[in-house]
Amino acid sequence: MSVSELLTQIALLGIAIGANGLSALAGGGAGLVQLPALILLGLPFAMALATHKVASVALGLGATGRHWRASSLDLKRSAVVLGAGLPGVCLGASMVLALPDQAATASLGLLTLGLGLYSARKPDLGTMDELRPLTASTVGVGACGLFIIGVLNGSLTSGTGLFVTLWLVRWFGLSYARAVAHTLVLVGLGWNGMGALVLGLSGEIRWDWLPALVLGSLIGGFLGAHYSLVKGSRLVKRCFEILALLMGGSLLIRCL
Repeated sequence: MSVSELLTQIALLGIAIGANGLSALAGGGAGLVQLPALILLGLPFAMALATHKVASVALGLGATGRHWRASSLDLKRSAVVLGAGLPGVCLGASMVLALPDQAATASLGLLTLGLGLYSARKPDLGTMDELRPLTASTVGVGACGLFIIGVLNGSLTSGTGLFVTLWLVRWFGLSYARAVAHTLVLVGLGWNGMGALVLGLSGEIRWDWLPALVLGSLIGGFLGAHYSLVKGSRLVKRCFEILALLMGGSLLIRCL
């Protein structure tokens, strides 16, 4: 391995640990850091997207062990997240290359900024569990929202975990800490795994970059999940808001 290749692998590991650690703590946003970094390191968009999706599955693996031991997951609500979101991910991933990149990025930036501002204006939102009963209307509206977010996850790719986290808090009544647990495990493993499969079958993957990205995702996912459980929902909420505002702003700047 040449010196330049070694430096690239070290950079990939550092990027993956930082991006996925923040994502595991805030409940999404790894792609807002990791995907642009892969593009800046020289990968074309389609290859960067497919490589990121495969690597991001490791974020779910890294967080799953920590949250599983803490019994953070609600099985009924988890089934709704997977059942409603996976078809949307398949649809979004299959149409991603047809979307105008600049318009999609600007839309995602505005949505992400809106999420951060909405959460910041409601100081008590998601600080504790206030579970809404799983009636037919609750599940129906919740599933529709998750399907739409799934389409965004498959197509726009970056930061949609933040949408899932806030939807679980606002509509289903989970605390931020528990919503993050569901996002990391179900979106990280289920949604991103499906997106990786669809994109992997139709696009190229930079396989020699995956070991460093996967290792960094595992480490970052575990560390972020650990601190989200130790520090509680108020810190998670604040990290969510800061990351949403920063990443939304950065996406809008990229469109200028």
